[in-house]
Amino acid sequence: MRKTLIVVDMQNDFIDGALGTSEAASIVENVKKKIKEYSENGGEVIFTRDTHYDDYLETNEGKYLPVPHCIEGTKGWEIREGLEVENATYINKNSFGYTGWGDFDLEDVELVGLCTDICVVSNALLIKAIYPEINVTVDSSCCAGVTPERHRAALDTMRSCQVNVI
Repeated sequence: MRKTLIVVDMQNDFIDGALGTSEAASIVENVKKKIKEYSENGGEVIFTRDTHYDDYLETNEGKYLPVPHCIEGTKGWEIREGLEVENATYINKNSFGYTGWGDFDLEDVELVGLCTDICVVSNALLIKAIYPEINVTVDSSCCAGVTPERHRAALDTMRSCQVNVI
């Protein structure tokens, strides 16, 4: 069974940039170890990148969160240095959840990354809805939410929807 690691939005703006937090910075090494484990054991690694453009503040999201971030081509949009591996797949997504997961042949999925309560939960639930019979896991030690409370609430939500939380 092919195992896939989805690394959600481990971008500079979410770690120590425009929307960075100390909790996000604290998971970088855990995520790096997890990526290395998958890469060395023949697993598939997919990185998602939150991707916005110069008109961000004019978008619906920008009206609710008026902090420009992850503008394509900027340092903040880039995946954190040291996390990328050869043969990884990259997905630019303009929203919290990527709606193209059905185009993949996912069999066993683990998600890590940022933010637990926004993009991680959105992608985990989309994948679980598209592939209700596969194993979907989220490693809580490799995720951080906007706040610790929201992180815990998102983990509880995912557990309620039959996502394995470790």
